[in-house]
Amino acid sequence: MADTQQVDARAERTVSRLAHRISAFAKAHGGAEGQVAYIGERGARIVLVGADGGWGDLVAPTHAIAEQAVTRSGITVHESFDGEFAAKVNTGPYEWKRMAGIQVGG
Repeated sequence: MADTQQVDARAERTVSRLAHRISAFAKAHGGAEGQVAYIGERGARIVLVGADGGWGDLVAPTHAIAEQAVTRSGITVHESFDGEFAAKVNTGPYEWKRMAGIQVGG
């Protein structure tokens, strides 16, 4: 029983920490939307897009923890990262240079 309580407490702290970081991102970017994606054994990736086009991501140890964190933060969550949601991302010269470098093997 103590092990279950310890795991639950750890998960709750992780949810709280992620929700706080999501909320801070949203505040810094005039609001935010997100999407949660499985990344295999590593857990889940929370992709965040700010109202100003800024973006970032966080990794949660499980998909359930990621879902709880985005729910707690109150942001809008999308099922997939495409369409109008993806178009909100503001990419600059750095990102384009890196994408081009990847394409040409650099």
